[in-house]
Amino acid sequence: MTEVRKRRESDGKLLESAESDHIDSEDDKTTKASTDLSGTIPSGTDKAPGLLEWLVRDLPDRWRNWAVRAIFSLVMIGFFFLVIYGGPLALMITTLVVQVKCFQEIINIGYAVYRIHGLPWFRSLSWYFLLTSNYFFYGESLVDYFGVVINRTEGLRFLVAYHRFISFSLYCGGFVWFVLSLVKKYYMKQFSLFAWTHVALLIVVTQSYLIIKNIFEGLIWFIVPVSMIICNDIMAYVFGFFFGKTPLIKLSPKKTWEGFIGGGISTVFFGLGISYVMCQYPYFVCPIEYSETLGRMTMECEPSSLFRLQGYSLPVWLGWLRIFGLSDTMYLYPFMLHSLALSLFSSVIGPFGGFFASGFKRAFKIKDFGDVIPGHGGIMDRFDCQFLMATFVNVYISSFIQTDSPQKLLSQVLYLKAEQQLQLFHMLRESLENRNILAPAN
Repeated sequence: MTEVRKRRESDGKLLESAESDHIDSEDDKTTKASTDLSGTIPSGTDKAPGLLEWLVRDLPDRWRNWAVRAIFSLVMIGFFFLVIYGGPLALMITTLVVQVKCFQEIINIGYAVYRIHGLPWFRSLSWYFLLTSNYFFYGESLVDYFGVVINRTEGLRFLVAYHRFISFSLYCGGFVWFVLSLVKKYYMKQFSLFAWTHVALLIVVTQSYLIIKNIFEGLIWFIVPVSMIICNDIMAYVFGFFFGKTPLIKLSPKKTWEGFIGGGISTVFFGLGISYVMCQYPYFVCPIEYSETLGRMTMECEPSSLFRLQGYSLPVWLGWLRIFGLSDTMYLYPFMLHSLALSLFSSVIGPFGGFFASGFKRAFKIKDFGDVIPGHGGIMDRFDCQFLMATFVNVYISSFIQTDSPQKLLSQVLYLKAEQQLQLFHMLRESLENRNILAPAN
């Protein structure tokens, strides 16, 4: 009996192993089929529309791509200047449009990976979570920067006081919606797509929220970092195209050390130059705040010491520069020194956002995220490094630059109850009187 039992157990294990191997084999086939999306996701790097196709058709493939890429780079730079001319509102609207388009490209890839065209509510749920997360993050910004105005409007006070509770309730609604939409044969794929949506939200929504927060600190904190990434991308491509010989990373075979170094050096000098010019204009350096006197948002201020020329003594090891007629004291805008940190990040760490995107595309065997921009690909192909840069700028401001403005503190005080506000008033007056800043009340 014992031998029979052992034989049965052995046969059972062999059967389970065979079934497991069969399942793994089927999963491998499914994975292989589902991750080859080259024919599903359109590519834009080889695309040249209409008249442009006619102009570049006789060029070799290498120069054809270079020409198309160069032309549309100039178009995008022109559009960037136009948006800057439109002011903060135009920049914020453009950021939201880019966010939505990037999210769409990532979600479309996720949908194509699993190839379930009858999957219940996936697209609707994805966009619902996008709207919910935007309501939470941008609501936080409105509370911070427009709290004084919102608190004066009775109908909006409820939205301010319970903003996070409303946001959480909206998310719970989407969570319940997802659970109710689960279908037995699609459990794994639905949960995978649920995770896919949340990763897309983490990458896209939180980063665009940080970009808008940077804009409120002053346009210079948006324009300079974005321009650095653009400069680094263009100059790395140019140096790599003409001088590149040494491969940089296997994820991007076309990236070279020559392009990486050339782009980095160019970015440092470009950052110093553009910072020097922009520091001279209050329009770029003043934070965006609500003026109670004017009754509107304003960008007028007395520039802080960060944007005023200051003298710096040359270090001893740079004494040889005196032979060129330079004095011992050099006058710079302090922001230019901060721009060195921004340029180093954009040229050394920033490209890894592009490498990450390259690895993502290689995992699913696609060339581009889309075909919106001829010669470049999708919107995500052009903004993969920008999102990483936006996070660094926000962290840098909060760590080394930012102090809470009186307006922001006032908006927080207005959330307190009337007796708490009165108590704070008496405490503040007493502190000012003790320090002889304010004359004692009679």
